[in-house]
Amino acid sequence: MNTSSSMSLINSRPDPVFAQALEKVSPENQAKTKAKAQDFEAVFLNAMFAQMTAGLKSEGPFGDTPSTGVWRSMMTDQYARSFAQAGGIGIGDEVYRTLIMQQANRAA
Repeated sequence: MNTSSSMSLINSRPDPVFAQALEKVSPENQAKTKAKAQDFEAVFLNAMFAQMTAGLKSEGPFGDTPSTGVWRSMMTDQYARSFAQAGGIGIGDEVYRTLIMQQANRAA
């Protein structure tokens, strides 16, 4: 990651403690950590979307069949991944920051 990632991902204000932590963590580990944080947020969003759509009845070409539930679960999974990839709701950013800080503390 570059120096622009030393900005807090939540509020876009400089965070010198986070910037120092990033310097102690390799770019490869930063990328892996970012991916894991994004995956974590996608899991959370998937659970949230699944609850939001649980009571919906289908009227489309599939009607209200068991296969509609399977399709809906795949749809909510893709929505969750898309939301998380686009920036999510901030959970992934906080998880990323926390994990980077932990890695930097271990390296020190």
